[in-house]
Amino acid sequence: MLSRLKQLVDEVAPLHSKLILLIGPPGCGKTALLSGFAEQASSLVMNLGLELGRRLAKLPSMQRRLQAGNLLREIGDEHAHGDLLLIDNIELLFDASLALNPLELLKRQAHARRVVAVWPGEHRQGGNGPRLTYAETGHPEHRDYALDGVVPFHIQA
Repeated sequence: MLSRLKQLVDEVAPLHSKLILLIGPPGCGKTALLSGFAEQASSLVMNLGLELGRRLAKLPSMQRRLQAGNLLREIGDEHAHGDLLLIDNIELLFDASLALNPLELLKRQAHARRVVAVWPGEHRQGGNGPRLTYAETGHPEHRDYALDGVVPFHIQA
């Protein structure tokens, strides 16, 4: 699986959006795969929740939603290894109080560099084609996205 991921990361380099999402059920090894890939690529995995949470905590609550996107860009620039950024623990981006579009923020990162991120939700087949979801319908953090601009990497349990 590691060699398949490396090949895919190499293949997306010339694309406009270079976002690969590791998708699979909880406990299937997404984080372990990303860590193994990081080791092979002599890179580090960014714990987005930890890094962004630290910086947001320093801001007044009214400023957090306004600054979150800028902070994410700064954090990405600091943690990128060349043109590669590896991201795990993105759940904070879904916090309803921040009113962010998590997938769009990841896509923006992927315009400048190759990004491999662990998707904490699901990949579902919907009436309008494949969808990425996070949280159940009705939950305040629920999101539902088309796969446009995303390269899915499925991991089976």
